[in-house]
Amino acid sequence: MPDTQISLTPEGYAKLKEELEWREGERAKEITEAIRKAKEFGDLSENAEYDAARDDQAQNIARINAINAMLANATIIEATEDVSTVSLGCKVTVRDASGKEIAFTIVGTTETDSLAHRISNESPMGKALMGLEVGQVCTLKTPSGDERSYTVVSIER
Repeated sequence: MPDTQISLTPEGYAKLKEELEWREGERAKEITEAIRKAKEFGDLSENAEYDAARDDQAQNIARINAINAMLANATIIEATEDVSTVSLGCKVTVRDASGKEIAFTIVGTTETDSLAHRISNESPMGKALMGLEVGQVCTLKTPSGDERSYTVVSIER
């Protein structure tokens, strides 16, 4: 992961810290135990359990390194009471041309979750919404080349 600044909400930062603690503690112990048990099966050259446990260990270490890099380069964006414009951490409701309303929470790139309607401030929709006020319109180009317009209906914390 390149050493670039990433924006995180306080909740996103805490979630990463929690995952790091779990991976360095409980998860690392589970993997160490799995490796120990796999070694008891004998010949390591043909030991699938050992290979799987070592792969788990490598993936865990890689994720620990990635989290450490993210935390080292994180800018924590504190929520403000100002909801006059869309910013990181805001819940924004938009209305499309057909009148359908959609609500999103704008978060940093590492906190996105489309199923929970948490979109990145760097996504096309997130970028288009950042800085807008209630009543303003953003227009996006879809991958197929169509243009869609969305009106900001509300901004909340």
